[in-house]
Amino acid sequence: MKGEGTKMVFKSRMKWVGLVGLVLSAISLFVHFLLARFTDGGISEYQSTITIFSRRSIGEDFSKTSRLYKRLWGPVRRLESLHPDANPRRYYPDPTSHTHGFIFVRIQGGFHEIRNSISDVVVVARFLNATLVIPELQSTTSSKGISSQFKSFAYLYNEDQFMAALAKDVIVVKTLPKHLKGERRKKNIPVFKVPFTASPYYYQHRVLPILKRHLVVELVISEGGCLQAVLPPDLEDYQRLRCRVAFHALQFRQEVQELATKILNRLRAPGLPFIAFDPGMTRDALAYFGCAELFQDVHTELIQHKRAWMIKRGIIKEKLSVNSANRRLNGSCPLMPEEVGILLRAYGYSWDTIIYISGGEVFGGQRTLIPLRGMFENVVDRTSLSTPWELSRIYGWEANLVDSYQKTPPSMEEEMKIEAWKTAGPRPRPLPPPPARPKSYNIEGWWGWVAESDNEPESTVIELRTNAHKLLWEAIDYLICVEADVFVPGFDRDGKGHPNFASLVMGHRLYQSAASKTYRPDRREVVKLLEEVREHLYHANHTWLTSARKHLRKTLVDGLLEASGASKSKSFISHPVPECSCLRHDAAVKTTTQASSPTTTSQVLAALGVVHRCPVWMDNESTLHSRDKENEEDFDEDDSISSGLFFDQDSGNHEGGGAGELNNKEEAHLEDQEEEGGER
Repeated sequence: MKGEGTKMVFKSRMKWVGLVGLVLSAISLFVHFLLARFTDGGISEYQSTITIFSRRSIGEDFSKTSRLYKRLWGPVRRLESLHPDANPRRYYPDPTSHTHGFIFVRIQGGFHEIRNSISDVVVVARFLNATLVIPELQSTTSSKGISSQFKSFAYLYNEDQFMAALAKDVIVVKTLPKHLKGERRKKNIPVFKVPFTASPYYYQHRVLPILKRHLVVELVISEGGCLQAVLPPDLEDYQRLRCRVAFHALQFRQEVQELATKILNRLRAPGLPFIAFDPGMTRDALAYFGCAELFQDVHTELIQHKRAWMIKRGIIKEKLSVNSANRRLNGSCPLMPEEVGILLRAYGYSWDTIIYISGGEVFGGQRTLIPLRGMFENVVDRTSLSTPWELSRIYGWEANLVDSYQKTPPSMEEEMKIEAWKTAGPRPRPLPPPPARPKSYNIEGWWGWVAESDNEPESTVIELRTNAHKLLWEAIDYLICVEADVFVPGFDRDGKGHPNFASLVMGHRLYQSAASKTYRPDRREVVKLLEEVREHLYHANHTWLTSARKHLRKTLVDGLLEASGASKSKSFISHPVPECSCLRHDAAVKTTTQASSPTTTSQVLAALGVVHRCPVWMDNESTLHSRDKENEEDFDEDDSISSGLFFDQDSGNHEGGGAGELNNKEEAHLEDQEEEGGER
């Protein structure tokens, strides 16, 4: 009996111990959930300190004062005198409270089309002395399954910042008055589908009379702009207003800016500069310019499907099948990531250079980036530098979409068959066939409809939501590309032949920091260079490497001059010079040592048309910032690096010499001749 009592007591104690253990485990789990919920910032800071990049193991001088650093990452000296100045330069009255009416705007399109259109809309409102209602962005309406926390404009941009920044330019309100809202619901207000390059006189003679009569007009913009890019000289202040909108008033909402800042900090954590590369390889652009044959298998079919769709709607006036090889030789197709990687390696960027891939879509997927990753080990994008939780936070709370395909109700005949089957007598009969599954396609993976239909399936709610998310992805990429040490565009046109995402980035960089390195490669020249060594592409000779380096170096300035005629005529904010820039007073002093050069600073600025001098306060500030550059060694390029594109990566030296080693003294002599006025 005594032994049995002892066993009972022991068992009861074990039960209590087990119960206490369960309670402690539950408390521990609860605490961990709380920590995961409320310490996201701390976790992000911890993650930002983790080095995910391959570090350079060679003992080369990579300080900011070294010639190699200045060669690869240093500012473009001929553009150091340009500074942003978008303030009015003449009498510019504040907007009056007695306006002619309200302008309600609906903007359709992607990221760059929205940004370009908003700048135009503000100028139109100022020109017509009208009150601007915050534009409605069709890609971010709540009917497409995105977060109800953000509505239209606020999904992408900061509404309050937008209104405050333009307080002295135009009156901006968030919504129409109640009586005008009712009229709009009844479709009683006039609607204008504005052409892409409408002139100011179009608005003055066609829109303004209707605005005065009805006190409200609705503008529908679908081409990525509603005002001609180059305005008459007497409207120069309106051009500067465009710059104030695009580069100051249009600030992304706080969550987007915070995530972009975190990614930037993680990019700069190793203490090394980085390159931002925008491939520009969208399906629409490839279809518009006829570049289908550059791809294989289903990707070619997808591009041709889109091209046929564009031909039916009159967007393209050409034949369906074109010679993509000739288009590539003419520079009409994007540079492939492999080609850009070869150029960068030829110029001297080492295997461990950090390259950030931007853009909401890279057609062909990660397969097209494999050659670039083979040349550079540190190729990253927003997904590899952020967590899924951080990305999901910028979307807000969204409704769960269980079934993206709406099931059609059964027909009366099918219902009668089912009912007859249920009411049939007890007799042997075979089992009924299984219900037919709704046809579905994995749009992000295998495009099953290509082989079955000439028409593309309608976008599902999930796809529409993803398109809205792409706006946020491109907003993050936009901020990172503007701040990058070097920017390289793979293409500068979209699916309508207009300046694309990369063009807007280059325009922002030109306005904000003109001297930062922005390569604008001539695709026609690049293709010629690559065709010359197609058979031995990865073992190029001395002459080819010299030509490739000279071309890429030349694009820093000559590419900018060419953009003034190519891009500015279609989008002003892709080339906001000279209207939105000013010239530092001591610019002429720096050009005295290069008077014999055909590309001196004074000639470059004259070609850009910059004649306006910066205000004294701005000039003094820029002088302080550039004081540490006044004693720099006068140079353009240095070739104290090996030239081969690929090298044996052993434990001792990742860029060892070999048969491909250049004669540095010989090439330095060639570049000295170029600097003295030789061949450009």
